[in-house]
Amino acid sequence: MSPKTHCIYTDQRHQIRALAETCAWLLASLLVANGAAAQTGKLAAEKQAKIENAISTFMTESQTPGVSAAVVQQGELVWSAGFGMADLENSVPATSNTLYRLGSISKPLTATAAMALWEHGRLDLDSPVQKYCPAFPQKPWPVTTRQLLGHLGGIRSYNVPEQPYSVSQSDPEVGNTRHFDNGIEGGLTFFANDPLVAQPGTHFNYSTQGYTLAGCAIEGASRQKYADAVRETVLTPAGMLQTRPDERFAIVPLRTRFYSKDKTGAVMNAEFLDASYKVPGGGWLSSAPDMARFEVAIMNNRLLESATREMMWTQPIPSDGLGRLAYALGWQFGAVEGLKIVGHGGSQQGTSTMIWMAPDARAGVVVLTNSDSSNAPTLAIRLLRIVLGLLEHEHKEIAVDPKVFDGYVGIWELGDFKMTIAREGDGLFAQIRDQKMSLAPESARDYILRGTDAHLILSIDRNGRPELILREGGSDAYLNLVK
Repeated sequence: MSPKTHCIYTDQRHQIRALAETCAWLLASLLVANGAAAQTGKLAAEKQAKIENAISTFMTESQTPGVSAAVVQQGELVWSAGFGMADLENSVPATSNTLYRLGSISKPLTATAAMALWEHGRLDLDSPVQKYCPAFPQKPWPVTTRQLLGHLGGIRSYNVPEQPYSVSQSDPEVGNTRHFDNGIEGGLTFFANDPLVAQPGTHFNYSTQGYTLAGCAIEGASRQKYADAVRETVLTPAGMLQTRPDERFAIVPLRTRFYSKDKTGAVMNAEFLDASYKVPGGGWLSSAPDMARFEVAIMNNRLLESATREMMWTQPIPSDGLGRLAYALGWQFGAVEGLKIVGHGGSQQGTSTMIWMAPDARAGVVVLTNSDSSNAPTLAIRLLRIVLGLLEHEHKEIAVDPKVFDGYVGIWELGDFKMTIAREGDGLFAQIRDQKMSLAPESARDYILRGTDAHLILSIDRNGRPELILREGGSDAYLNLVK
């Protein structure tokens, strides 16, 4: 942002830039869907129209330059298209086949590859990881690949909060600019000598670094480079021919540019990132139809036997009771109108992504965007509801005896995230950092955070302790009462 002495010029510049960008988004919405749409004609016209309208509305409200999306129905890819721009500066439209950074959607790819190796007897998920990755130093307790895939391995996360990237970019890990020809070896140098944050198996600590270590185990078990092992076990059998590591020096056809927003809300180029050090947990590129093919292959047992898939989708429970995501081995969990959904989200410089599957309905959606200021999970759950034929959730507030509120009062935590719930008279309020929101009851144990799509559900864990389920964008997180 320019100094205050240039505020008039700055305001004019932002107005001109915002007008130009708005014209680009309006043009994109008028065109509805850009070329190269992969369609089979099996998606009902009414659903397609609703999906396209939801995407257009999302792009206008969020000022997202480009979006590509895909739909799976009855275990098949039935529709995919691109919207908006892949490159604003050169007026290149986003298409169905535009390649986006996956961010953390890289983790399900890695987990599926590990499970395939386990299924073929090449990787023991419960052996100390040094059996396959001798470069990782011995720790006070053994660390296993299974624990790493479930974020229970005690490996640290980033040393600073990842977002906003304009702040975290100064961290040499989050804002890495070095390129590593051997990304596994380079990635390990960031954290291998750091102490574990907890005894493995006891504490949920979401860690992209842990996936680098899992990638090292995959290399040792497969006797291949990590990317080659994933290509052999996942990409090729799923027909994912566009998916590849995000190599910044390579000429990658159809790769989008990456965007963010400045403090005024104007679109700008994203902060720089070389993701070569964290490919297993956040360094793949893919397209919407390729990720839909991944969903199809998973649901149709083309990558793993059904028993192996169910083991991958079984959530390990940390023993400390200090909160966790609804997370299994490389996959997140949630629910929509009582239907179980499985997927993963991703966010890093220049991207926000989400994939969801409803396995029992054999349906799924993919949303890939080229802005880290977008919220792909919000759009993805809207599209999934359309695919499943579900109406938007209608909030119906009921009267609840205020005495019930006392069970919610206190400080709830998941890692560094804290939510304070307090009763004020006959009302219930949630405080997250400096934001205070009122809670509206839909039942004695189910509440809406007013002004958001987030639900709070009071539950009891397996040890009889109270826990709060935070459901937002379809994803579930379990917060525990600390005081």
